[in-house]
Amino acid sequence: MRIAAKLIFREPFKTACQVRLGVKMPPPAVKTPRDLIFWQYAKIISESAGVGKKNFRFVMNRFKKLQTGEIRWSTSIREYVKEKEKPGECIYCGTKTELVVDHLLPRSRGGPDHPDNAAFVCTRCNSSKSDKRLYEWYGIENRYNLPRIAEGKYLKLLYSLFEEKGLLNIQDVKQICEQCDLLQKCPKKTRLTVYCLEGTFTKS
Repeated sequence: MRIAAKLIFREPFKTACQVRLGVKMPPPAVKTPRDLIFWQYAKIISESAGVGKKNFRFVMNRFKKLQTGEIRWSTSIREYVKEKEKPGECIYCGTKTELVVDHLLPRSRGGPDHPDNAAFVCTRCNSSKSDKRLYEWYGIENRYNLPRIAEGKYLKLLYSLFEEKGLLNIQDVKQICEQCDLLQKCPKKTRLTVYCLEGTFTKS
């Protein structure tokens, strides 16, 4: 599994401008940033359950349960524990080498200098990611390939930051678009995509 992960990473990342028009969008039930964060996390739950991130019925079931509070996502401690299970490995590609600290949401884009926003990564991934945001770096077509620990931490961080900004429950996507610097990369305007979760965190 580790070898496959490396191969996926070492392929040239497609920019969002190269995204095909056929990119599958979140379902109509996803109306707010809170919904979108829960939708992405439901995919993580689905993958952890062994049915993959693309099992629509299972993902929708977990999404609705997250929405209603019937189930709650784990605390950030879960990601911390999982990281400790793989000491000395890059959180992105799994390489065992000299590691450095990376901010999932770059400090230059308002990311906090906090353990919930930090991960140990190899110098190659750190250099490749640079000051890009996580989904921006991977590209929308590669969003299913995001490592579980990295995406789990990132979604919980984004939830907290959106809550602080008072944007968690906003339904008018245009209000997000007005603040987003990834708008030109979105496959479909006025529809929520993962870029909506990070595009409002712009360089200061």
